[in-house]
Order: sequence, then structure tokens, then C-alpha cells
Amino acid sequence: MSETQNAPSDTQIDPAQMHLPQAVEPRNAGLPLDMAWLRSVQANSSAIERRAKTLPGRRTVKKDHQAAWLCRAISCIDLTTLSGDDTEGRVRRLCAKARQPVRHDLLEALGMEGLTVGAVCVYHEMVAPAVAALQGSNIPVAAVSTGFPAGLSPFPLRVAEIEASTAAGAREIDIVISRRHVLTGNWQALYNEMRAFRDACGEAHVKAILATGELGSLRNVARASLVCMMAGADFIKTSTGKESVNATLPVTLVMLRAIRDYHAATGWRVGYKPAGGISKAKDALVYLSMIKEELGDRWLRPDLFRFGASSLLGDIERQLEHHVTGQYSAGWRHAVG
Repeated sequence: MSETQNAPSDTQIDPAQMHLPQAVEPRNAGLPLDMAWLRSVQANSSAIERRAKTLPGRRTVKKDHQAAWLCRAISCIDLTTLSGDDTEGRVRRLCAKARQPVRHDLLEALGMEGLTVGAVCVYHEMVAPAVAALQGSNIPVAAVSTGFPAGLSPFPLRVAEIEASTAAGAREIDIVISRRHVLTGNWQALYNEMRAFRDACGEAHVKAILATGELGSLRNVARASLVCMMAGADFIKTSTGKESVNATLPVTLVMLRAIRDYHAATGWRVGYKPAGGISKAKDALVYLSMIKEELGDRWLRPDLFRFGASSLLGDIERQLEHHVTGQYSAGWRHAVG
């Protein structure tokens, strides 16, 4: 493809910078909509589902290795509150947890002092309080936008919402696509919408939420993933967390392979974010192992991988306490917000 000549070369990354959530290499610039490439995309559902079923039992890590993987999972969490009864007080508590996600004595025992989550994700109204609470931490605020979760508000309002959130200090914007464009095969409309959202974000990184549980087929998931990447998405994300079906392993496999194909063709690395329903430490380990197998170690960093989660952190902290002390504590001892 002609665009490949402008692709970035592999970037040497300073190890001291690797924990930082903001990207440390050039952003995905996107490329013109390639309908021939898009039409060639297929998804063998039965093969995908067979492969996904094998994953939980094929890779296990124990003891110190498990603790290290769980700490990596924490660094990749978008700690989230998206409730109608959110208050500034709740958001400040969430931000305090983002700064200190695990008890200090446990982090000290693990040699992981200074560990933080990847970002804090909130509605637009809570962006300013979150930015204030995280000042000096280098933890970015992510705002859900564009009429989240349905994405059915008037288009000018969706664009204005992005602009308002970036003006309030959000460094990442989680947008929702119009599912109808996928369901009707109107790929040009999806591309134009995603491009407009990317442009409205300016310097803020944009995560495209596909709402995969509402797209009808794995082939649609694969094609929607590719279109959003062509339009410049920095991340593709499974779900809003509000659908009846959210992140699943088959959907993850499809999206990861779309990312891999896009990187092979263009040189641009795009991030991945599963969201909704991932609440147990053992599930986080499965997703991390899947990332490692499909995309490699480079994607096991917060600039290219995030969990959209609220309760996951509590279970990980409980598992780390067991690793350090040999005892399980009650779940309520590890409240998140």
C-alpha cells in the first residue's frame, strides 16, 4: 500500500518511561478508506470460538510470576465510574485509589512502589474534578463521549461533547460509533464519523467503542475494527459496559487479529481495550496471555492495552495480599470507590 512508506519504524522506548499511559511512539495517522481490503475481511466463527475456548486452560502463571502479571494488569486499568449517581466525592475517592491502587505495605513487599493505574474514566461532568484530583500524578483522565452509551444524540452535539471534554482537561476520549452504519454496511459513513471524532479530539487520544455485542457478527466486528483504525483510532474498544454482551474472548481474538493485520500493512500500532464483565484477576491473566500470544510483549503496556473496569482492581488487590501474606481477606477490605 502506498501509505506504508509513511509508517513509523520500531521506536526505542526508554524503560523508565514504559509505565506512562500516554503513547510513547507516533500515533496512528490512519489512511484513506480501502474498500478492497475491507471486502476481503472474513471471520471463521467456529474456528475463532474453538481457539477462544482453549485459552483459559493453556496458559497459567504461578507465585511470583502471577504477582508480576497482576501488577502489570493494574498498570493497564482504566479505573471507571459511569453511574448516574456519580458525585465529585466519589470521583475524588476513585482518583485516590488510582494513585494508590494497592496498600503501600503490599506494594513495598512486592517491590512495586509507585505503581498506578493507567487512567481514570468518567463522564464529562466529572472530568474537571478528576483532573484536579489527579494533578501531579501523570495519570490521564479519560472521558466517555459522543452520546455514550447509545451514540444517538445529534452529530454536532457529539462533536461538541468531545471538544468540551478535551477543553476540561481529558487526555483520552472514549467515543461510541453509530452501530447502524455497521449493521447496514455503510462503511463510508462510519469512516467519516470516526475521522470527525478523531479530528475533534486534537491531541487527546481516541478510543473507538464498537459495542461488539450489538454488531450482529464477528465479521462485522472485524470490519468495524479495520474501518476505525483506517480513520485514525488510537485504540479500539469492545464495549460500553452497558450492553447485554460485553467483552468476550472470541471478540477479543477478532479485534486483536485486526490490529495485527493493520500493523503489518501500515506499521502503525493501535491499542486494544476490553471493557465490561472483566471483574476477576484470573480473567485478567487470560486477556494478558492472549495479548502476548497474538500481538507480542510490546502491547503489554498501558499505552497500547487497557482494561475498562471498576471491580477488577479489588480482586487483584485481594490476590496480591494472598501472595504476600498467605491469607485471603474479605472482598470488602479492598473497596475501589
